Amino acid sequence: MKKIFTTLFIVLGVYSLTQAQSKKTMEFGVSGGINASYVTSSQQNSVSPGLIWAPNFAVSAERAINDQWGIKAKVIYDPKGWGDGYYASNGKTVTGVYYSINYITIPIAATIHFGSENNWYANLGPYVGFLLSAKENYANTDLKSSFNSTDFGAAGGLGIQFPLNNKLKIFFEYEGQLGFSNILVNLTSYSDGAQNFRSAFNLGLKF
Repeated sequence: MKKIFTTLFIVLGVYSLTQAQSKKTMEFGVSGGINASYVTSSQQNSVSPGLIWAPNFAVSAERAINDQWGIKAKVIYDPKGWGDGYYASNGKTVTGVYYSINYITIPIAATIHFGSENNWYANLGPYVGFLLSAKENYANTDLKSSFNSTDFGAAGGLGIQFPLNNKLKIFFEYEGQLGFSNILVNLTSYSDGAQNFRSAFNLGLKF
């Protein structure tokens, strides 16, 4: 929890700096979507690339620097993991097991708005994820101790927004994350570790 609060203070500091440079208003957002996640590893056969699907929920805030550029931060309930894995216990191996790894993820990104009315936008920046829970769906075993408490990587996205009135916009976006840090504590056969990969399609409102 201390790491989460520290990161939030950093986010607030970034907003304070951008506020001093701009008289633009802050834009807030709420969204939901669907995650498609798996785990990557350079070691062959170390993990299955099977997808796991799960809903995400997020709140965001963006401070404009000028008419095109802004700084955006999100706080996301961000389920990740992988499917088509295996579970071994008491000499028995079960295949087709799904591993669910849930995070609170905080990306901070530079955002550019473009198009005839600046209704398109793209963003790119780093993220940090804080582990909430980790389980497999066969025996519902708590696996949190086998995963690192934080996950780091890069996040980017592309979206389009439409005004509903003077104060409210609806937006659709694609968002991707590529993990750089090893998520596993007990590597065993995963000698080179494993990294999260996640894509999402989101729908939300800005105000």
